[in-house]
Amino acid sequence: MSLNKNIWEVAEAYVAGSLSQQEITELNGRLASAEFANEFNEAVDLVRSVAGNGKQKRFRAMLRDIHQKQTAGKVIKKGLNIVLPAHFWRTAAVAASVAILTSTITIWSLKPSINKSESQYNNISREVKDIKKVQAQQQATQNQLIQKVNKNLPTPPPSDVKYTGTGFALTNDGYFVTAYHVIADGDSVYIQSQDGEYFKAFLVNFNAEADVAILKVEKKNFHFGKGDVPYVFTGSKATLGAQIYTLGYPKDEMVYSEGYVSAKNGYQGDEQQYTLSLPAGHGQSGSPVIDGKGNLLGLLTAVGRQNEANTYAVSSKALLELLHTIPHANSLRLPKTNRLGHMSRESQIEKMQPYTFSVKVYKK
Repeated sequence: MSLNKNIWEVAEAYVAGSLSQQEITELNGRLASAEFANEFNEAVDLVRSVAGNGKQKRFRAMLRDIHQKQTAGKVIKKGLNIVLPAHFWRTAAVAASVAILTSTITIWSLKPSINKSESQYNNISREVKDIKKVQAQQQATQNQLIQKVNKNLPTPPPSDVKYTGTGFALTNDGYFVTAYHVIADGDSVYIQSQDGEYFKAFLVNFNAEADVAILKVEKKNFHFGKGDVPYVFTGSKATLGAQIYTLGYPKDEMVYSEGYVSAKNGYQGDEQQYTLSLPAGHGQSGSPVIDGKGNLLGLLTAVGRQNEANTYAVSSKALLELLHTIPHANSLRLPKTNRLGHMSRESQIEKMQPYTFSVKVYKK
């Protein structure tokens, strides 16, 4: 092999150990030149880097092509010929070759790690989703607790509900009324709003004989609705045959019932009561009885025997008499304006709903 030929082929033969003794002696003589030594060493380093890569043929073809252009001493560009010194081509060729080789080897060697990393990412992603789901549930629970604390909403006792009934507001600031027999044997009383919120209440006064109890919600600054109670309490009894309706909680949702006054007196002629022709059931004790003009006539207290269709209600007159006997009477400002009178029945019911609620009684 003549050492005057392509220096890259000499370098490749040198690395492969295929140079003859005469060629090695001649090469050692040429290496005395610093310029030749530098070029030769660069070529040797590069050839050693690509040895065994499996892409040597393509790489050598690329180098031969570069060398041919380098020998020509020109870079061909459409419409323009630029003559560059040979050392520019050497530098560019080595830099480009090393960059391509390094990228190829790096990608090839790291491919298993990349695949592994992608697998780990997918696994972690699924785990993170599960964690986020748990965190979201925990956050929702925490938000509910914070909301309850902020609203000062006590939760009901852990024991089961012993009795249930219905109550309705006397004033918008927490005073309400229900049937006394509903709360008589309980240890604690709560009301439950339409939103499912619980509010603890305490007993203010009662009349066991009339079956009326007045209570107040414990929460400070409590209000049943956005405005004053929309109905008024009548001090006189309704006439026979007067059309009436009621809202109550015989189950978990509010139920509407309508009927009429069938007798001006109640059970066994009790003058503090009405006898009504009105369907009612358990859980409706304490429900308000309202006439078509939005006047509150009283509250439900009992139903007749199975063979009777009668329902009994305590008149609002008995309720008003009880109000005058309590120390808080002066601070209890009953509504004076009837806002239901000119409304349709549907609108009356809608207005009544925030002021009518379920009463829950607990006993240890």
